[in-house]
Amino acid sequence: MEPVTRDSFFDGRIVLHQPKHGYRFSIDAVILAHLSLPKAGEKVLDLGAGCGVIPIMLAHRHAAIHLTAVEIQSALAGFARQNVTLNQMADRIRIVEKDMAKLSQGDVDGPVDLVVSNPPYRKRDSGRINSNGQRAMARHELTIDLPTLLHTARRLLRKMGRLAVIYPAVRSVDLLSAMRTEGIEPKRLTMVHARAASAAQLVVVAGVNGGRPGLEVTRPLQVYNDNGTYTPVVDAMFKC
Repeated sequence: MEPVTRDSFFDGRIVLHQPKHGYRFSIDAVILAHLSLPKAGEKVLDLGAGCGVIPIMLAHRHAAIHLTAVEIQSALAGFARQNVTLNQMADRIRIVEKDMAKLSQGDVDGPVDLVVSNPPYRKRDSGRINSNGQRAMARHELTIDLPTLLHTARRLLRKMGRLAVIYPAVRSVDLLSAMRTEGIEPKRLTMVHARAASAAQLVVVAGVNGGRPGLEVTRPLQVYNDNGTYTPVVDAMFKC
């Protein structure tokens, strides 16, 4: 049996099981869940759910939303289902095990109001591919690339529905250009810095399906203090 860890946050109100040696969620997912900003009554879709961390965090914070989470890897989809049940959210979160490129609106009770995604960051031919299959698929564009992800999101969004994506800052131009090409207009951009003096490592971009041009660049988000602890803003993401 695969070794599993049990992790908790929100002062123990949320518990997650995830593989000890396979793909594990990172601070990226926590930041995206915090910045995606669903509204009461909305239908939310997570593309590439992993162990279910983003929909579970969103369901905990926002009582009046319903979520569908899509994951292609059977083992991770199994963890996601287990975690949804463990946190008593089966009435609000549905896990769909399927290739996101083949999704129909019927698969996700669409059209949806908000799509969130923490997609693979690296192009297929860039860098060493991890020998662990779960990590490789989560980090490299082996089964989904950026244009296909955005096309899938646009197909499943309602008109004027929203998309929130976290991506490497070094690929910001790729992301913004591909969003506009797909008809999802970038509307809000937040740069994420590890420390105050470091260059941005990540970017969170929110866009609107069929929206008008006009981009708000927010204050940057700093993850760590100089002593290595989380900044108050990021620490609060794990607690409420």
